[in-house]
Parts: sequence; C-alpha cells; structure tokens
Amino acid sequence: MNDATKLELDPRLGSDDNTLSGQTTAALREAIVKGDIRPGEKLNEPRLAEQFQVSRGPLREAIRRLVAMRLVKHIPHVGATVVTLEVGSIMELYDVREALEGKAAALAAKNMSDEDIAKLRKLLDIHKAHYDNNAGEYMQAEGDFDFHYQIIKGSGNSLLTHQLCDELYHLIRMFRFQTSRFKARSNRALIEHEQLIYAIEQRDSELAEMLMRKHIARAKASIKDSLSQSE
Repeated sequence: MNDATKLELDPRLGSDDNTLSGQTTAALREAIVKGDIRPGEKLNEPRLAEQFQVSRGPLREAIRRLVAMRLVKHIPHVGATVVTLEVGSIMELYDVREALEGKAAALAAKNMSDEDIAKLRKLLDIHKAHYDNNAGEYMQAEGDFDFHYQIIKGSGNSLLTHQLCDELYHLIRMFRFQTSRFKARSNRALIEHEQLIYAIEQRDSELAEMLMRKHIARAKASIKDSLSQSE
C-alpha cells in the first residue's frame, strides 16, 4: 500500500452496523475494492491498526468479515492477503452471475412495483448522463445507484438477494474497478439495460431472464478477450 494513502473511518461507507469493527470493515473493504490496497497485498495489521486508529481486536474482526466476503484469503506462512482475481476465477464469477441474476431479472418482472420500475428508469437516466459527461466512462456505482443491485432487490427473493448483494457483491465490485479500463462495452451495456427495463415494464419474465443472461454472457466474453489481449 502507498505510504501516502490515509485510510479513515467514514460513517457514510455503508457498513452493516455502527460498531467499531463494522466501520473498520466498511473502510477496509472500500480500500480493497477500489484498489488502494492492491490485489495480492498482505494486510499488515500493525500498520492498518495505526492508520485506522483502532486496536487489533476490531481490525481482526474486520479481516475475518472480509474473508467471508471473499475479498481476503489466508495464505499459510504469509497471513491475510487481498485476493487476486485471475481469468479463471473471473469467468467462474460471471457464470454464477449469469445464472443467479437471470433468475433475479425474471422475478423482478413479476414482483417489482410500478414505482420501483420508474425509479429504475430514472437511475438509468443518471447513468446515461454520467456516460455522456465523462467521455464514455460507465458509472462505478454501488447500492442504490447500482442498476443490477436494484433489479436483484426487486426480485423479492431474500435468499437470492443475500447471495448476490451480500456474499458476492463486493467481490463483483472489486472486479468492476479492476476492469474499468475496458470501456468498449459501456455504450452497449446502457442499451442492454434499456432493453431489460422494457422487459420488466412489460412483466415479461422469460424475456427479462434471457436478456439478463445474454447481457452478462456478453460482458464475460468481452472481458475475457480484453484480458487475453493484455497478457
């Protein structure tokens, strides 16, 4: 980690609780997701405890939670280390996303309220404006500003939401940040999101699932090509 990087606890980071370990988890998670702590880097507990101004107890609890989120792994004789997303693991992650998010889109077409669908369309307008104003860069958003997150929540299936929005969500976000240099699909992604909203508005579950699965499959293929060319 860069010595100049100062990690601070921030109540706006969206931790699941307001305890010291919860806030430490949120701040450390964001540093990992955004690459301030690099893939493959060992988590130096004394250094992090000093930067976060917390004792080892809350810090170790935060690291334990990040292991559960799959952002950190324990390597024998090395210690807690930030995961490195290899091509194989990325492809596996996208296979899981294709299956689960396809089902989420189908359920969203049945279960999202008209009000929530209207909010989803407004969200897409925000993403389009960001794209137009930032040289074709797709909006790196989370939570309520994440298009996929809103569809998953709209599925109304608590187990599916837990799998995608809790267990895998920040690993997916980490990967998005790592591959944000691949802009070729940004405009296409917006078009595909528009098609998804249409299917959900029409309450067409089969179409919504098909479109979501194709959307993620295309992203997977594009990213695989880009990673292969950069090797």
